[in-house]
Amino acid sequence: MIAEPDGPEDRLRRFATIWSRAVFPVTSTSLTRPEFEERLLPLARRLSQALRARTHAADEGKAVGAALVAAHCTDPEVLSRTLDCVDAYLVLYCGGDGPQDDLRARSARLQHAMAAGYAQALRERTLGEQESIAQAALQAQGVVAQALHASEARFRAVFEGAAIGIGIADLDGNILQVNGALVRMFGGSEHAVRTRNAREWTHPEDAPQIWKLYEELVGGEREHYHVEKAFYRPDGTVLWTNLTVSLLRDADGSPQYQLALMEDTTERRLLNLRLRYEATHDALTGLPNRTLFFERLEKALSAGEGQRFGLCYLDLDGFKTINDSLGHAAGDRLLVEVADRLQSCATAPGEMVARLGGDEFVALTTGPDTQREVDELAARIMNVLLAPVRIDGRELTVRGSIGVVEGPAGERGPAEVLRSADITMYRAKSAGGNRFELADAEADARAITRHGLTTALPTALERGEFFIEYQPLVHLGDGSVRGAEALVRWLHPQHGVLGPDRFIPLAEHTGLIVPLGRWVLEESVRQAREWRRDRHTGTGPLRINVNLSPCQLTHPGLVQDTVEILERLGVEPAALCLEVTESALIGADDDLLKPLRRLAEMGVDIALDDFGTGYSNLANLRRLPVSVLKLDRSFTRSMQQFPADPVDLKIVEGIVTLAHGLDLTVTVEGVETGAQAEQLRLLGCDTAQGWYYARPGPPDRLHHLALADATT
Repeated sequence: MIAEPDGPEDRLRRFATIWSRAVFPVTSTSLTRPEFEERLLPLARRLSQALRARTHAADEGKAVGAALVAAHCTDPEVLSRTLDCVDAYLVLYCGGDGPQDDLRARSARLQHAMAAGYAQALRERTLGEQESIAQAALQAQGVVAQALHASEARFRAVFEGAAIGIGIADLDGNILQVNGALVRMFGGSEHAVRTRNAREWTHPEDAPQIWKLYEELVGGEREHYHVEKAFYRPDGTVLWTNLTVSLLRDADGSPQYQLALMEDTTERRLLNLRLRYEATHDALTGLPNRTLFFERLEKALSAGEGQRFGLCYLDLDGFKTINDSLGHAAGDRLLVEVADRLQSCATAPGEMVARLGGDEFVALTTGPDTQREVDELAARIMNVLLAPVRIDGRELTVRGSIGVVEGPAGERGPAEVLRSADITMYRAKSAGGNRFELADAEADARAITRHGLTTALPTALERGEFFIEYQPLVHLGDGSVRGAEALVRWLHPQHGVLGPDRFIPLAEHTGLIVPLGRWVLEESVRQAREWRRDRHTGTGPLRINVNLSPCQLTHPGLVQDTVEILERLGVEPAALCLEVTESALIGADDDLLKPLRRLAEMGVDIALDDFGTGYSNLANLRRLPVSVLKLDRSFTRSMQQFPADPVDLKIVEGIVTLAHGLDLTVTVEGVETGAQAEQLRLLGCDTAQGWYYARPGPPDRLHHLALADATT
């Protein structure tokens, strides 16, 4: 039945709520307060009905009082609070519209009946509990002896049947009792175990604190201790245990016996050692792996004052070729042989050899005199690699590059030391390999900077950190500006403005040169369009020269990207000149020349940059799709002295004559003086660029120079 708002049922529940809140804090019930309220609700209903009954219902009052005791409300405070609650609220919430004086008289009689019923029920409950306690005491007296006997039997069953070893000794270490499990663990007879004193069970690998803990326990200063301990068996083998020793006291609390519990952990320890070995050693060569090496290196670097370390980082030269040509099985056998040879080089105390992975090995030496020892170690390694390795009937020559790092302990961490050794090893490899190099702080810094630039290149292009400067190309005949070479720069957040020599090789190595070159081409062509629209630049358009790297030449999208940029920006192909270094075209086949030929056929000029630095046959010029020769600055450098070397002059004159005979124009780089410019003009060179005219700069500087030419 759902109570109507403020109806009799709702008012009854309010009374029950008030009653439960008053009584609940002094009850011993395990119910929650809302649950206790539900328990009181039927009792409240009985009181309500008794209040409104035609005749006095004393029995109902007694029954409600007894019900409180049955609900574990046995604290005398419960009755007091209940009577106060009934007196104050029963008539108010449950009396209805009846005569108030009559209802209050009935409520008073109900309170007397509840108190009587509560007292009687509480007395009966107390007497019953006392009787139960007396009966229990009588029964306990009868079973004490039986319990003691059963307890002794249970202890004996546990002692003998336990899977762990149990031994009892007195405080002097004399063995009093041992169970079968302990005898089996030691592998001898019970007599052999019991005749030994506990203090005799020492082992060389005992931790120093073990026997200190033992003395504290038998002296009563400690109740128990737990350690890992080894024991010798009668046959000389080692038993490893988890040992717990506890102190047993007599009834007065005085130390009396010691109890030892032993768990055999020998097999588990051997398994852990095997797993540890597998986790710290290379499966192929058996050498320590990267994990164990770093542990040893960290320990060496944290040694005390006066200690030093030396590290040799070895990478085999040409191992990939052997792996690819003879197969991985042959490569693995080669690595095993190399590992054996390296192991023979590091046998002194403080020395170790490890395999980091692939064909990379490290050798570590520690001590106070590693400056001399590490050089000797590197020399020994190079020496053991001299003898060929015979695999599958072939004699393979083994060579390696080694980076050597040496220094005092405590100054650097393992990662920094290994990075320095790695950088030094690559420096040895770049120098031709089959050698070792000593670490150099400045070389390390340069390599780290180079690595940082390499990793920052991709985001630099996205962030717009690159910009272009332009250097004018000046006609030697009339001094007019005919074009400009676009030179990309990098405005690095930490290193400032970087020239192309600092980052172009890195971009070529990472492949970023293609998107970077496309960006340079588009920005340069856009600038050329702006110059063309400026009425001050003369009647003919300024030509823009853009450098192409060898990587861009081989990219399949070169022609398509160039055509798309020119057409989208509305610039004629004749306004663009692509510069390609002579070294990039030495021995170039038709596939490499095909995209250049297509661009040349469209009207794009192709310039052969740095001409004169390579070894190309001059006769090859006729097969190259070039229209411009750019003489290297080494020719102009020789003209700085006075008088100029006549041989150099004849060479330049011959190149100019040859170029003009092939209908090629000649541009000279590095012009720094007016005398150089005049000499080159007399030799027949067409255009020049250099600091004599202008350093590379922003596009507006070229605009002002072009404006000056137009007004002279």
